[in-house]
Amino acid sequence: MAGELVVGNGNILINLDPHLQIRDIYFPYVGYQNHVQGYPNRLGVWVNGSFSWLSSNEWEIDARYHKDSLITFSKAKNANLGISLLVEDGVHQRENIFLRKISVTNHSDEKKDVRLFFHQDLSIYETEIGDTAFYDPETDTIIHYKKNRYFLFNGEFEHTGIQQYTTGIKRFQLAEGTWRDAEDGLLHTNPIAQGSVDSTFSLEQSIGPHETKIAYYWLTLGKKREEAVSLNYYLKEIGPSLTLDKITVYWRKWIQKANSIKADLSEDIIDLYKRSLLIVRTQTNQNGFIMAANDSRIQHYNRDHYSYMWPRDGALVAAAMTKAGYHRMVENFYRRCAELITEDGYLHHKYNPDGSIGSSWHPLVGKDGEVQLPIQEDETALVLWALWQDYTHTEDIEFAQSLYRSFVRPAARFLLDYFDDHFELPKPSYDLWEERRGIFAFTASSVYGGLIAAYSFAELFGEQERALKYKQGAERIKQGISTHLYDSEIGRFIRGIYVDSSGNVTKDLTIESSLYGLFAFGVFKPDDERMIATMNAIENELSIQTEIGGIARYYNDYYFQQTHHIEIVPGNPWIICTLWLAKWKIAKAKKLSDLKEALAVFHWVVKHASPSGLLPEQLHPMTGEPLSVSPLTWSHATFVDVIVDYVTAFERISQNTT
Repeated sequence: MAGELVVGNGNILINLDPHLQIRDIYFPYVGYQNHVQGYPNRLGVWVNGSFSWLSSNEWEIDARYHKDSLITFSKAKNANLGISLLVEDGVHQRENIFLRKISVTNHSDEKKDVRLFFHQDLSIYETEIGDTAFYDPETDTIIHYKKNRYFLFNGEFEHTGIQQYTTGIKRFQLAEGTWRDAEDGLLHTNPIAQGSVDSTFSLEQSIGPHETKIAYYWLTLGKKREEAVSLNYYLKEIGPSLTLDKITVYWRKWIQKANSIKADLSEDIIDLYKRSLLIVRTQTNQNGFIMAANDSRIQHYNRDHYSYMWPRDGALVAAAMTKAGYHRMVENFYRRCAELITEDGYLHHKYNPDGSIGSSWHPLVGKDGEVQLPIQEDETALVLWALWQDYTHTEDIEFAQSLYRSFVRPAARFLLDYFDDHFELPKPSYDLWEERRGIFAFTASSVYGGLIAAYSFAELFGEQERALKYKQGAERIKQGISTHLYDSEIGRFIRGIYVDSSGNVTKDLTIESSLYGLFAFGVFKPDDERMIATMNAIENELSIQTEIGGIARYYNDYYFQQTHHIEIVPGNPWIICTLWLAKWKIAKAKKLSDLKEALAVFHWVVKHASPSGLLPEQLHPMTGEPLSVSPLTWSHATFVDVIVDYVTAFERISQNTT
């Protein structure tokens, strides 16, 4: 299982599994070019003639992070070998350096000869064809390369460098890889290998009784050999110990803004809030692309991945981070969206981290052969809505002005033009789950929020005529929602409607958690009677009736479905959907006691985070095990968003009652 720990800096992202093995290395973008592809990069220990990989069941491993930091803090103990490891991993906040500190403790009364074996298994440019791995005598390092990607591996154990090394063929013909060569404690030296290759090297020391000695292992990355070598010298000059200390200090300074969070929140909730901020940072590229998730395991499910920027996820993540005080971290997201928006004023389904259009399953022709626009309109609308949220929190008028002509106006024009005059609703597009095409309440509410944002920007910049058009468009959508997306017979809002080529309308009465958007984007007040009835229906009909609890996406959700007993399990519990219910309870709270149910949701989220504090997309409804990808950026950002809502409401209510 990958995704137990994640470290990165916006250029590099590295995932570690529960056995502390590297499983993913993304470079030069977060989420783009995974040069490991989920294969284990093993860590092994030889002690006085006995050998064990950390992936064996001999090890007790507790994988976590240092508090308030993106430095890991993992403990591994092997009673048979009589030693324990304290493993601390981090990526330099600026340079392309991954650094691992291993504190090795001898728990016995006798001296132990210890050899640490490090195994490197790369698939550069996401293919095993044409790689080279070699020992470089000039730098005393192992280097893997192909074309314009160089990976330099090095280490030291109490200032002593690489002792044994080898390179070889892997997963080809009968070759398993050089890691097998390490299991007798001795490597048969081979200085270079080409094709489908891996490498292994050792660091060695004698450790006295009840003594601890420290080893370091590092990776430097570059598009040229000189870049990787230069970073290796840079790290050695500063020293790995001081480098790791600097990384630790940086991230603790970065997270300090979160120390202002006040309310009656417990320490474990605040810890997860901070961890969520840090995790979102690892999934955000320096160039602004916010990745949905970077977990190679999902490829085994559908032969694709989540390493894309969906404008939908990105907008909601960016809005949450700005609310938390991290505007500078996400401002490039809006710049990238302004560059990506089409001449017609809409954003595509999803994008790669280099700005190219990502894979899609949205066809350009419908079931009847009619040409259709293959988009989710909410993705364009949500970016516009989020940009106004950014301005309301920062009042950075220069930043807003820089995007007004390039993004706000073309996006707002599209929202006005992509309009069904008969229903006074947006024309059909794909829903936020990317599963069905129609006219949906979530999409309509996001378009309403987007047009109100455009109206607010136009007023801000003195364009009253445009502002009036945008506001009138929003008001028409609100009327259309009230007329066509509220069903008086069942007494609540509905998921959406489908209109066939003859104009016949079919209502989709499926209860769905995304109906929260009707209050979240300002269409209706949270205490509107229709909104109350709708959210109560979500809670009553989408709650998981097992000890796991939580809220499903919608009734009879098929994605990763674990049981057909939908009367008990209408779908798997999703972190974001459960938090949306808490968001509504907070929004309508009038007194502090009204916040208790939201507080219970926070404790539920904490309970179902991994020990290291990672949040998945969804949970197994019977066991609580994570399903789909982990960490999901959207899950962490939604936790941040709703925590800020809670603190704001707590402070407001407290002030009003004193």
